[in-house]
Amino acid sequence: MTENPAGAWVGDQVWDEAAEKEGVVTDVKNGVYELRPLNRTWGETWTVRDGTKLTVTVPREERLRRRREEA
Repeated sequence: MTENPAGAWVGDQVWDEAAEKEGVVTDVKNGVYELRPLNRTWGETWTVRDGTKLTVTVPREERLRRRREEA
């Protein structure tokens, strides 16, 4: 994996313009992003080949902070 500091990365919550839905980036391999729905940890996933179509809605650091506060 090679980090992309200018765009979405693993752990970021994103809006997928092409799919018209929100998800969480779970992996990036060879420039292909794998996403999962917000409310599911297993099962349905989808891939995005053009990371420029992803808009970060909640960065990973913010998601982790919120999770710690809820615990």
